[in-house]
Amino acid sequence: MSSAVISILVVICCCASAAIGITLHIKLPDRHFDSDSKDVVKSVMAVVATMAALVLGLLIASAKSSFDTQATDIQQLSANVVQLDRVLALYGSETGEARKLLRGMVIGTHERIWPADANQKLDLNPSGNWGFAQPLYVSLEKLSPANDTQRRAQTMALGLAAELSHARLLMFEQIGGATSWQLLVVLIFWLSVLFLGFGLFARPSIIIVGAFLVGSVSVGSAFFLILELSQPYGGFMQVPDIAVQKALVELNRSY
Repeated sequence: MSSAVISILVVICCCASAAIGITLHIKLPDRHFDSDSKDVVKSVMAVVATMAALVLGLLIASAKSSFDTQATDIQQLSANVVQLDRVLALYGSETGEARKLLRGMVIGTHERIWPADANQKLDLNPSGNWGFAQPLYVSLEKLSPANDTQRRAQTMALGLAAELSHARLLMFEQIGGATSWQLLVVLIFWLSVLFLGFGLFARPSIIIVGAFLVGSVSVGSAFFLILELSQPYGGFMQVPDIAVQKALVELNRSY
């Protein structure tokens, strides 16, 4: 289910709860709305509102943190790719095949994560690069350094290649871990109860209906942000590929 659909469902739940509250206000006898009843309901609403606000803020912060982490990791990976290519260039012409494999790996990753064709299925699994990553590592291992400079370059290249592989696997494991669906369901329940309480003491009017609608849309947009930020590569708000594009420009320039 898409983020937009879930957000719309949240808006509908909040509006429906407010409508139920207003209906109860009209149907119930006046004795149910004495000062004691109002004080108790308002106290319960204050508790629910506090819990909902805290959880909603924490979820947005967590999703934003996850999104920013992915963006930072993409920048770091791109920088390591460029550094690895320069180290291989420093080694000498013997690394021509390894540099070709590195360039193919970056292009393949870019096409799978940021496909040019909108109908192409997104593929985040790092195993898709195995056809380039394994031969690249084997090619680096087979190098026979003839001097200290080449030995240091080989050691650095192997370290960078291992770091790239580890970082890519870690990024894949971290995707989608920022959102707890059970927590979202509980939060929707709290918000529905809150809007029910708001409607319980509201007399129907255009201003009140408009206020409920604005509040519901605001809550729905918060859910939209949480869900979108939790999908850094497949949602409406995607991690930009600027860093990878710059890395490809550098690789093509030195290729």
